[in-house]
Amino acid sequence: MNQLVFLDQTAQAQAGGLSWTWMIGYIVIIGALFYFMAIRPQKKQQKKMDTLISSLAIGDSVLTTSGFYGVVIDVMDEVIIVEFGNNKNCRIPMKKTAVVEVEKPETNE
Repeated sequence: MNQLVFLDQTAQAQAGGLSWTWMIGYIVIIGALFYFMAIRPQKKQQKKMDTLISSLAIGDSVLTTSGFYGVVIDVMDEVIIVEFGNNKNCRIPMKKTAVVEVEKPETNE
């Protein structure tokens, strides 16, 4: 009888250890899925935006987050001055992070 109880306790201990191993494995798998589906694409998009912002130069046509098209007339550390439309009086300073798209001017030489 004692040997049967001992075997039963050993089987329960091994089954309990196995369930913890599976639970840790599931957590690792879910963490990896979360990384590859959420964090990694966001980092790639952030890196793309950083290169876009660092490539801003005078004369570039830009699209802002508010949907306005304009031409960059001055570039500072974190601020750019954008001219909207044909009116030379419509110059607005804005943060570089407000730029969504940049189109470089074509140089025909």
